[in-house]
Amino acid sequence: MKKIIAKNPVAHHNYSIEETVETGIVLTGTEIKSIRQGKVNLKESYAGIKNGEVFIYSMHISPYEQGNIFNKDPLRTRKLLLTKKEINKLIGRIQTKGYTLVPVCLYFQDNLVKLELGVGKGKKLYDKREDIAKKDAERRMLQAMKN
Repeated sequence: MKKIIAKNPVAHHNYSIEETVETGIVLTGTEIKSIRQGKVNLKESYAGIKNGEVFIYSMHISPYEQGNIFNKDPLRTRKLLLTKKEINKLIGRIQTKGYTLVPVCLYFQDNLVKLELGVGKGKKLYDKREDIAKKDAERRMLQAMKN
């Protein structure tokens, strides 16, 4: 059972996500406690591959209030847990022109924190406008059905 903690609000707006991968994430005790309180932000975060390992950058986890000296830097780089086969598959995908790794959402699964990582291609401005127009048309249809 998934209990969603945080979603990346701009992931589906700025990227067309073609594939998602579930990953574990290396965290400290105070970071887990802060995540349980919902103090995490994925808005400007991104993932990258360095030396055959996958890392997430700019994921903001607020310091835990009772954490004192055990608190870590809120924006520190965190390692993602993937198998070698999955990492090689991701390397092959992002070497294709225009693809990138985007964190989509963070959730609990059986008391473990998991991150859904999407392989996406950046949208052009006209694609974004088209998506907004579709959502607006759907919203109007639902309102017309209610009335």
